Amino acid sequence: MSKLNRWGGWVCLLAVLAVSVAGCRRAPDDVLIRQALDKAAQGVRAVDASAVTAQLTDDFDGNDGEMGRKDIGNLLRVASFRGETLHAVLGPVDVQPRGDRYLADFTVTLTSGGKLFPSQLGVYAVQTAWKREGHVWRCYQASWKQQL
Repeated sequence: MSKLNRWGGWVCLLAVLAVSVAGCRRAPDDVLIRQALDKAAQGVRAVDASAVTAQLTDDFDGNDGEMGRKDIGNLLRVASFRGETLHAVLGPVDVQPRGDRYLADFTVTLTSGGKLFPSQLGVYAVQTAWKREGHVWRCYQASWKQQL
């Protein structure tokens, strides 16, 4: 094997290593929180309780004790059992650090093709609080208020 071929092999190996290391970089925390919100919205649209509750901590507090993680999961399971269709469209998300935690504020528009949620449909202003659990960001608190 000529020196040129060996040199080319090392260059290719280094290029592959550089690309793989670059691919291992962790996304910024605000991006991870936005991704978690997108997963939750996708879970709502799929009426998939586990996809939504996976984004919440076990001790999640919604609207000052009005709804916990289990309550949200049960509501979505009932909707799924009844064949409900749900739609959730997130507005712009503002993510702000607060020490080792984050706050994310946004609007969400909820619509449904069924009868389970008619009084709860509309546009909501939502404020959420997030903390890291291991390598994953989960929502531990949220409050929402119907705007329209």
